[in-house]
Amino acid sequence: MTIIYAILIFCFLIFVHELGHFIVAKSCGVKVNEFAIGMGPAIHKWEKGETTYAVRCLPIGGYCAMEGEDEDSEDPRAFNNQPAWQRACVLAAGSFMNLLTCIVLLIVIAFCVGQASLTINEVGAGSPAEKAGIQTGDEIIAVDGTPIGEWDDLIQALGYSKNDTAEVTLLRNGEEVTLTTDLKYDKDTKRKMIGITPVMKRGVGSSIAAGFVNTGKMAVMMYDTLRQLFTGDVSMSDLSGPVGIVYATNQAAKSGVLYVIYLAALLSLNLAIINMLPFPALDGGRLLFLVIRLFTGKRVSDETEGKIHFIGICLLFALMIYVTFNDVIKFIIPIF
Repeated sequence: MTIIYAILIFCFLIFVHELGHFIVAKSCGVKVNEFAIGMGPAIHKWEKGETTYAVRCLPIGGYCAMEGEDEDSEDPRAFNNQPAWQRACVLAAGSFMNLLTCIVLLIVIAFCVGQASLTINEVGAGSPAEKAGIQTGDEIIAVDGTPIGEWDDLIQALGYSKNDTAEVTLLRNGEEVTLTTDLKYDKDTKRKMIGITPVMKRGVGSSIAAGFVNTGKMAVMMYDTLRQLFTGDVSMSDLSGPVGIVYATNQAAKSGVLYVIYLAALLSLNLAIINMLPFPALDGGRLLFLVIRLFTGKRVSDETEGKIHFIGICLLFALMIYVTFNDVIKFIIPIF
């Protein structure tokens, strides 16, 4: 079932990505020869209008094959004969759809889980908060004199404090109360805690806002990881491929459906960001060539660009084989 879940997630994200290319290409009048999910021999295919639709046996990708995408074509509706701005929109559409998918999935999670308010729902028995006199229903408004606007601010103020105690200002029955509480280090979360849980509030507006904010935070995290990869702070051996995705899906499934949805959001944003990198065969590489040819004209032919993208595909497949080999060593061999 884990493998099935992983395949479904992967196929869904690829479908969304290629659907973005397909919708914008059709909107711009570009001729689409084939729209396929999966690679390898076709399990089922059918034709509608000028486009062949196919489901292929290997769930490791998909494609939206446009006329004139990797070769010279005289067809006026070919991709290579469209204005530069239309080609740019078609190329960026796949990553945009994955970005949008991530936002939607995180909105769903935010609505299901709710947003942590600063009103205390529960005080742990014997916790520093209980010993300090903090009560259920209190609303935290400041820590050590610094105003607290949201739950994340509270985690930062208490969890990573250099002190062993903190002054917590509360709103209780309309009056401000300031109490001093000890801070207890938690080995699991690797931060200090006082033993309280928040009241979770659900709202459409706040969930939508959280979806956008959390997507932004996730994107910053991914770009930081990419930066560390190029600076050498993160090793190539830390990268994961399909086997790693199956392992992560298995771990997420054990925790519940919301964790699986979160993993799908993470992978969707990862797909959006990686595809926009300026590397041959990726959408970002094609956009780079689009910019280059704006200045060089036809000195770089469609055929030459196609050959460079083919080399890029070969290198990407080599990378996939490498990370799959590492995944087998990390996740499969230890089982035996």
